Amino acid sequence: MEYRQLGKSGLRVAALCLGGNTFGWTTDEPASFAVLDAYAEGGGNFIDTADVYARWIPGGKGGESETVLGNWLRERRNRAQMVIATKVGSPMGDRPNETGLARQHIMQAVEDSLRRLQTDYIDLYQSHQDDQNTPLDETLRAYDDLIRQGKVRYIGASNYRAWRLMQALWTSERHGYAAYVSEQPYYNLLGRTAFERDVQPMCVAQGIGVIPYSSLASGFLTGKYRPDHDTPISARAGGVQRRYMNARGYRVLDALDRLAGQHSASPAQIALAWLMAQPAVTAPIASATTPDQARDLLHATAIHLSADDLHTLDEVSKEE
Repeated sequence: MEYRQLGKSGLRVAALCLGGNTFGWTTDEPASFAVLDAYAEGGGNFIDTADVYARWIPGGKGGESETVLGNWLRERRNRAQMVIATKVGSPMGDRPNETGLARQHIMQAVEDSLRRLQTDYIDLYQSHQDDQNTPLDETLRAYDDLIRQGKVRYIGASNYRAWRLMQALWTSERHGYAAYVSEQPYYNLLGRTAFERDVQPMCVAQGIGVIPYSSLASGFLTGKYRPDHDTPISARAGGVQRRYMNARGYRVLDALDRLAGQHSASPAQIALAWLMAQPAVTAPIASATTPDQARDLLHATAIHLSADDLHTLDEVSKEE
């Protein structure tokens, strides 16, 4: 397993981060435990979740994923070996103070996450999305206090624009607060422009670690969505069909197929290897619903694409 430093933090994380968005949703607790075991046995140590996972399911209250992960950490007694990342800021209820990045919500949300995760600290606590209704210095002061209290080790951002992330860094420097060490953007072979245009150069310049989500374009880049095959039945299938099943998407799949054959790999592994080779990217996030899927994803960390391979993928995936 390859381990990388996350931004300017002291954290060393696996080059592939396991996404916990399916835990307690499409993957029940026993199945989630099996996936987590396979990931850890393969050398993985970096798991990403959020307090809001999976509030969207019927009867969901949020915290289902954190609860499953916390039960696994307790049963396996491996908390010290894992780097746990979670997020705050998405709506956790219908009341006005149950969302956003105000101090009141952060202070309540962190206690809820710690309880569900059954731990006394969070390695990476991330702002799930920007909250421009709350002053940056209020949000960052709250995080700084949590770090001083030992409840959080490092903080990160998610879905931030470059100018806003830069503003946050300036605010931290001006007040002496802890600064964001990571950014979690939407980024994959079929979703490049928004990140590469301005966020990526800023992250490179500022030493911000990048942990992209939707690394496999909701499963499209695994190759299971083909023009000559029935569309899989899943919670994400409709969105995948509308967003990715087009001429450009199929060109990318063809290129992934060719390179997969050359590297004795799967299309998903090649797509992840491309992400791992991009500037500023520390570890793409990918989720699995079976142990075999987890092991397959981990193999991407052993694939090293040549300059020609990367150029091929860059060319076929250019946004029109």
